[in-house]
Amino acid sequence: MRGRGPSTAVFDLGGVLIDWNPRYLYRKLLHGDEAAVEHFLSTVCTQSWNEQQDAGRTFAEGCTVLKAAHPHHSELIDAWLPGYEEMLGGEVEGSVEILSELRANHTRLFALSNWSAETFPFALQRFEFLRWFQGIVLSSEAKLLKPDPRLFQVLMQRYAVDPTDAVFVDDQVRNVATARLLGMHSIHFTGAGSLRQELGRLGLL
Repeated sequence: MRGRGPSTAVFDLGGVLIDWNPRYLYRKLLHGDEAAVEHFLSTVCTQSWNEQQDAGRTFAEGCTVLKAAHPHHSELIDAWLPGYEEMLGGEVEGSVEILSELRANHTRLFALSNWSAETFPFALQRFEFLRWFQGIVLSSEAKLLKPDPRLFQVLMQRYAVDPTDAVFVDDQVRNVATARLLGMHSIHFTGAGSLRQELGRLGLL
């Protein structure tokens, strides 16, 4: 039975519940050449490039811009969207079990994620646990990226989430810091074991 802790839990998805990594795709496309993979992801399809799609830009536009700058990598750039499912490595070990326990304890569950609306359906089709959430806010739909506090406020306003009665879980320190400033109980995710301990201290498990 749940204790007297917060009644709501808000989860980040990638890195907390879902193992997402573009290397899973590009290792195949680049025949296991780790140096080539790292060079491509650090100079062409970079994290900052991907975040622009997370912020609402279409992949059609994002790929067009990138191919103009890196025409010799056009095929690899175009492979990102159709190959996206291969970037999904599976569930993060232990985390979904915790989510299931929170659900059984009647904790209100929400997700707040920097994710493109074009690629999220790949995850939605694959992971049944995404249907356990009473609401999911994607950065691309709001055109705001964590750690922008306005994205957190979209969630709070849309689903009547009281920050003082909610715990937020994310693997990025900067996002955890924003949540804490907004009054949420905040947990920096480093693994399922420590998450279970923190949720136990809050009375959620």
